[in-house]
Amino acid sequence: MKKSTKKQKVVLAYSGGLDTTTLIPWLIENFNYDVICVCINCGQEEELKGLEKKAKDSGAKKLYVVDVVDEMCNEYILPSLQAGAVYEHKYLLGTSLARPLIAKHLVKIAKKEKAVAICHGATGKGNDQIRFELGIRALDEKIKIIAPWRMIDIWTMKSREDEIEYCKKHNIKLSFSNKTSYSRDRNIWHISHEGLELEDVSKEPNYKNLLVLSKTPQNAPNKEKLITLEYKNGIPIKLNKKAMKFSDILRALNKIGGENGIGIVDIVENRVVGMKSRGVYETPGGTILYEAQKQLEELILDRQTLEFKEHVAIKLSQVIYEGKWFSPLRVALTDFVKSTQKYMEGIVKLKLYKGNIIKAGTTSKYSLYNSKLASFTTGDLYNHNDASGFINLFGLPEKVRATIKANEF
Repeated sequence: MKKSTKKQKVVLAYSGGLDTTTLIPWLIENFNYDVICVCINCGQEEELKGLEKKAKDSGAKKLYVVDVVDEMCNEYILPSLQAGAVYEHKYLLGTSLARPLIAKHLVKIAKKEKAVAICHGATGKGNDQIRFELGIRALDEKIKIIAPWRMIDIWTMKSREDEIEYCKKHNIKLSFSNKTSYSRDRNIWHISHEGLELEDVSKEPNYKNLLVLSKTPQNAPNKEKLITLEYKNGIPIKLNKKAMKFSDILRALNKIGGENGIGIVDIVENRVVGMKSRGVYETPGGTILYEAQKQLEELILDRQTLEFKEHVAIKLSQVIYEGKWFSPLRVALTDFVKSTQKYMEGIVKLKLYKGNIIKAGTTSKYSLYNSKLASFTTGDLYNHNDASGFINLFGLPEKVRATIKANEF
């Protein structure tokens, strides 16, 4: 009886970029696997063109392209947006939000294909190795994970230049060179850029070559762009009075924001593994939505809820950044945030001008702002004399402390 010669399968997280292109022949050469490429469509747009041919020309047996754009928008981006989660004051978590979702679908396809392993191209210095592997392990604790950049005994390449040479030796045609090849990650929420001149923090980014979604503020129109966003239960439901699903609103705002120089961030951030790294992020639509959310919450949330929610935002941004999306803490934090969005309903007007977002008026039937209370004109709802007793009680610790100090002399 003949033994089966059927090869084992590996699922490769595939983008069509340099790293994952190199991994196809490398996996075949070193493990003799059948490579099943899986591209999770999180909104990469034109980056998806020609992927099947590229994957198969590189040696892959099959390519899956899984569209998760609406799932990412509704179940990953929206909770983060509603929380106001921003890592280290600048980063809107574009890559961080996509990785657990990608891990989820890699596991699904690995089970469908009966693959013995999942491979990713994240480096041993980066955050993505943590995000991918924590996500995979949370959903399947047994499947083998191959992380080539950490396998220094058989992964001999040390740079993008080495990978390009490896591909050439295996007759794989590349559409980019080491002189123009930033390390990029794109989805519907953002695009990130690393490498080349960005590795020298003393240098200004070469925005002419770098930007994909945006114009620089200097090259943006010399005219304000007014937009109107309508919300219900903390979800944007209309843009400029037109009803649209969340993903379509985000696409439209990416275009509008990009044209007006909104959401370009140059940051040196602290990676999970302990080192600092520099990146440039373009998040035009997301930056507009964060500002709109903030304007609406200013009117509707009471002081204590808004204050506590700021603490939640900081913690949630750390949890997401560290790849712990499937943790009980993340679930608890986003459940709290969801409870604050019940009355988040209203209309936000914003003006966009050369990288700036300018408040142009916000209204809500649940607004706690009352012009009769806030006005300098005395009204029936507020008695100025009530403030005397409040100040006496509110300042009691200061009064007691002053008495103690007086007795010291």
